[in-house]
Amino acid sequence: MDPAEDRYDALTDEVAALYDDGRQAEALALMDAADDLTPWTAELAHLRACLLGSLGRADEALAVLQQATDAGAWWAESILTEDDDLAGLQQLPGFGQVLALSRERRTTDATPPVVRLGAAPQRVVVALHGAGQRATHAARDWAPVLDLGCALICVESSQLMSPMYRTWPDPQAAREDIARALTQLPDELKALPLIAAGFSAGGRSALDWALTGLPQRADGVLALAPALRALPPAAANSLSPAVAWIGSEDDLLETVTGAPLAALGVKTRILPAEGHQVPAGFKQLLAELLGG
Repeated sequence: MDPAEDRYDALTDEVAALYDDGRQAEALALMDAADDLTPWTAELAHLRACLLGSLGRADEALAVLQQATDAGAWWAESILTEDDDLAGLQQLPGFGQVLALSRERRTTDATPPVVRLGAAPQRVVVALHGAGQRATHAARDWAPVLDLGCALICVESSQLMSPMYRTWPDPQAAREDIARALTQLPDELKALPLIAAGFSAGGRSALDWALTGLPQRADGVLALAPALRALPPAAANSLSPAVAWIGSEDDLLETVTGAPLAALGVKTRILPAEGHQVPAGFKQLLAELLGG
């Protein structure tokens, strides 16, 4: 992992926690004191604007977005127009220009997967990162499978919500990203069983892949804190292993436990005292399913 990216991740995690506690002023002060994180100018401007907007400081929030726009930033239309924190900006002069420039600048970016072979793999875990992450995050979080008889292929979404923020909003685009990554498997892995895996938004996309069999058959699925939306009516084929983990303190708990995953052949396991993150004991959870 890039040290600057580690600093960015730590900052945004802390800011989000302060926001959730209603401590927006402290979050803004923390951002003011942060080291230079220029590659994430757009993402940090959006975060700052949301903090200001939640405090009713709409004019300041718009000024932050305008300054970042002048520096080349852009954002997906939905995160500018559908975020309650930014609702007060939409009638202000200048918001329309920010939105128009964002529409013009928005792009996609297909990147190669991160490949880790391990020793004498018998299966391939294909891991999808969470919202706002990259394939390198998935490679870090799912690395324990390399000691469990698996190769690890980490797919990076081509779908950008801002210059550095990748996620999986479009199922068809996710399938195309997965299909593209699978064409780049080393020859020695192409005949091995595939396990779809992912965290949060990546967990949702992993389940979509495994349950629909698109872009090609998956033999198992491991979904950590999946940010579920619609599920298919039936699974395309039997899956093993087939597990969705969700923390007891995760905001997505009711969404996951209320979904008909059991009817689709996927077990739900609740992790005590865990929130929306990779749990400290994740290696053991993987070992229980994959052996080792």
